[in-house]
Amino acid sequence: MNEHDDHEEEAFAEATLVQAIENQLESGEPAAAKAVYNKLTLVGYEREEILELMALVLAHEVDAMLHEDRPFDGAWYEQALRALPELPADG
Repeated sequence: MNEHDDHEEEAFAEATLVQAIENQLESGEPAAAKAVYNKLTLVGYEREEILELMALVLAHEVDAMLHEDRPFDGAWYEQALRALPELPADG
């Protein structure tokens, strides 16, 4: 696999995560997603920036799930969303 493929895969993964966030905002599930989106909008973040931040939180949790072979932790996810624009620490 060359560098171009890596970049394309990364872009695809990011687009997929952003799509998942948009679905959460539309469905209102979890409620924290919409609340955080509104909060960040109020403090002046652009839509794209907010979606990116939220996608980073989702990516962090999906990564941890795969790494630790456990189910999705909705409580952690909501807590991490509410902490934005502070991103979750690695570790």
